[in-house]
Amino acid sequence: MATTSQQVRDYRGPALFSFGFRPFFLLGALWAAVSVPLWIVTYAAGPDALPVNAGLAFHVHEMVFGYGSAIVAGFLLTAVPNWTGRLPVCGLPLMVLVTVWVAGRAAMLFQPGPGWVPAMVDSAFLVLFAGIIWREVIAGQNTRNLKVAAAVSLLALANIAFHWISLDDGGLPQAAIRAGLGTLLFLILLIGGRITPSFTRNWLARQGGPLPEAAGRIDAVALAVSFAALAAWAVFGGMLASSILLLVAGILNGVRLSRWGGERTLAEPLVTVLHVGYAWAALAIVLIGLSGLWPEHVPRIAGLHAAGAGAVGVMTLAVMTRSSLGHTGRALTAGAGTLVIYGLVNVAALARVAAPFLDQPYQMHANFLASALWSGAFLGFVFVYGPRLVSPRLGKAA
Repeated sequence: MATTSQQVRDYRGPALFSFGFRPFFLLGALWAAVSVPLWIVTYAAGPDALPVNAGLAFHVHEMVFGYGSAIVAGFLLTAVPNWTGRLPVCGLPLMVLVTVWVAGRAAMLFQPGPGWVPAMVDSAFLVLFAGIIWREVIAGQNTRNLKVAAAVSLLALANIAFHWISLDDGGLPQAAIRAGLGTLLFLILLIGGRITPSFTRNWLARQGGPLPEAAGRIDAVALAVSFAALAAWAVFGGMLASSILLLVAGILNGVRLSRWGGERTLAEPLVTVLHVGYAWAALAIVLIGLSGLWPEHVPRIAGLHAAGAGAVGVMTLAVMTRSSLGHTGRALTAGAGTLVIYGLVNVAALARVAAPFLDQPYQMHANFLASALWSGAFLGFVFVYGPRLVSPRLGKAA
């Protein structure tokens, strides 16, 4: 059977659709850069400031289920062939999948017809994508990653619940939001918990010196407690038991992270940023737990944005930059443009998490700053990595 790399080399269509990371990373980054300023306009000037649907529900949905689903798709469509040895989804099937995702973004922004129409259009992508991941993992007998397929299914179900509750009751479907965001956090803990120590070990082995500690019981316990804590939070919100579980889970993930030697990778930000993204995830879980225990001191929204802007924003850009370099034939090192991207997204997250602790009008100013920095980070990705994503891999004929 041909290897994955041989199968990719045999592809003769447009480079953009030769691998899932190319269109989904590029379009996902562009959507992240555009959709947040749309929300900020309605935040500052009112829900009727724009002729499109860019209010709070749109903002929350598109960060979790719009942008989030694109980057999960880009990563898994690239990783799963390596896990299973099966043919990558490319060419026309990938074009169809991308079209379904784009249709969902348009449906959420323009809200055509009755409310069930955009709900159906948007829900189609994650349902279709989950089916693809289940097919590939089962056909490849890759039982280790059945939990990844299950997580994608949970994300699809949370998205359906978001629409169902919105159509039935109106307002923000908080449980569905928690389920979607919790699923993204768990994917960061699960997959980030594999690739961060692995890439760190590879880099440190070339430099000499001590390597990250091998995976052990603390990793398994941290993941198990995190799953239980995030599931309890999704279902019960900030109740006492779920908040305590979250606090314990966040601390355990901090301990887990401390074993990987991130402080020894500062010479290569492409590796260091993976540790930073994981640290954001651990911090987010702690803040969400604290907001349930002491809401008068820790605003709930601070934890949510530590998760969304911090953990999801930083870790996805960390993975997007590294994958884009490696899979397009570039050296795995962070250039000046990449460093700017990392700086912008981290400062954006810090500003967004700090904002609810501030008094007005400083809170609004912090939100404006966070929006500008966030968009700058993702536009930076589009400009730095876009030309590489639409061009053939280096060393391969056009």
